[in-house]
Parts: sequence; C-alpha cells; structure tokens
Amino acid sequence: MQGTIDGFSYGLVTPLVAYFMACLGGALGLRCTTRSMLVSHSWRPGWLALGSAAIGSGIWTMHFVAMMGFTVRGTPIHYDKAMTFASLAVAIVMVGVGIFIVGYKGARGTALFTGGTITGLGIASMHYLGMASMSLDGKLEYNTVTVGISVAIAMGAATAALWAAGQVRGFLWSVGASLVMGLAVSGMHYTGMAALSVHLHGTAEPASGESPAALLAPMLIGPLAFLLLAGVVVMFDPLMVMGKPAVAPVEQKPGIPAHTHIRHSAHRLRFRPRRTVEHRGSRTPQNH
Repeated sequence: MQGTIDGFSYGLVTPLVAYFMACLGGALGLRCTTRSMLVSHSWRPGWLALGSAAIGSGIWTMHFVAMMGFTVRGTPIHYDKAMTFASLAVAIVMVGVGIFIVGYKGARGTALFTGGTITGLGIASMHYLGMASMSLDGKLEYNTVTVGISVAIAMGAATAALWAAGQVRGFLWSVGASLVMGLAVSGMHYTGMAALSVHLHGTAEPASGESPAALLAPMLIGPLAFLLLAGVVVMFDPLMVMGKPAVAPVEQKPGIPAHTHIRHSAHRLRFRPRRTVEHRGSRTPQNH
C-alpha cells in the first residue's frame, strides 16, 4: 500500500527554521575557514576544525528540523538514536576533509574541486544516513535520478561555498555566500525528499505515540548549543568578522626588501668621508 507523505505538517515553520539553521552553520563555518587563512600555520587546524564542526552541525540540524514536519499517514515514525548521531559524525568528518584540503591547498583548481566534491558527498551522506535512521511500518524507496540530482546540488553548493570562503572579502561577502549555501542545502534536502516513496506493510496498529518533533527535539539541543557557542566566538573576534588579515611583517611585504635601504645608507656613508676630504684638499691651495 502506498503511504501518503506530508513533509510540511507544520506549514512553512519547519522549512524556514531549517533554512535559518543551514545559513547559520554555513556562515559560521565560512568565517572560520576564512579566519584560518589569516593566521599562522600553528592556529590553522583549530580554526578549520571549528569551521568543519559548524557547517556539519548546521546542515545536520537543518535536516532534522525539516524532518520534524515529515509524517507518513497511517504509521508512526521512530528514529534510531545511534544512527542519527552517526549521521552527524559523518557530516562533520567529511565536511572537515574538504575544508582542510581548501584551507591548506587554496580555494582554486584541483584542490577546490576535490574539497567541494568531498564536502558535497558528506552533506548527501548525512541526509541519506539520517533518512535510514527512521523506522516505520513500511519500506522506503528512492527514485535514482532524483537522488542523483540532490547529490549534484550538494556538491555544487559545497564547491561554491568553499570558493567563497577562499575569497576573503569581508563579513558581508560571507553572509551572502551563507544565504546561497543555506538555500542550496535546503534545496538538496527537499529534492532528496521528493525522491522518496513509502510502501506501507499494513501490519502495525494505527499511528500513536510521540510525534517526530517530540522525538527529535532532545537530539537537537547539543548541536544547537554548539552553534550558539561558535557564534559567540565569531562575535568576539573582530578579525574574523571584518575578514582583514593581520599586518604583515616588513620582510614579508612585496616589493623592495627593508634591508635594501640599510645597504643604501651604508653605501652613502662609506663614500661621504672621501668626498669630504677631497673637497677640503681642493680648497687648501686657494687659501695660500
């Protein structure tokens, strides 16, 4: 029996909140990635790890906030907690791999393509692993073509976001990039949901028990708290907010090295006594 799917049982509330969470995680992650490019190598892994966790937590939270509005008529939905949190770990790790590649190799060429591909696959893996954590009296089936489109959207969104992070053009630039990233991640989610169909077994009792929102809300507390803490880090780091690099040491500035001026001064000092002696010698006969 074909199950009736409703992905918007709370109206536009869950899609809008989910979009906001995707944008928040994307904005924090992009700023951390940008910040990593403005510091020494010793601090870079920490900022990249924080950015990976922010983006991974943001897209994971976006997914399960959206799933609060997902229902299948005639059967209750339950979630396996171990698999649910495994999807969070997959998102953070795979996003982290892509971000570290771009953070150390630069957001261009092969590094950008590789990092964007891995990050996009991480987003898609998180989505479908999270879907696999659902248990209901039925079988989930997916349209292969639509699934492929959703994965392509995730890869394109990740590549564009990492490219934007590498531009280091200030806070407003990253905000715009995070809005686009949030839209793409949300689009990937609902494209993947459009590929889903449920065939009910009809062996369970009528739907009863807790709603998906009641089941998922406690799981979201930890990632939400982390995103808030990451937001505090961004707010209290002016360099991260403004996106301006620290003043480079004199020897690292392009152009003429600073020690050239020193050699030039020494050169003038070395010849100045000779010119002075010759000048005095030329005046002596005239005084006689």
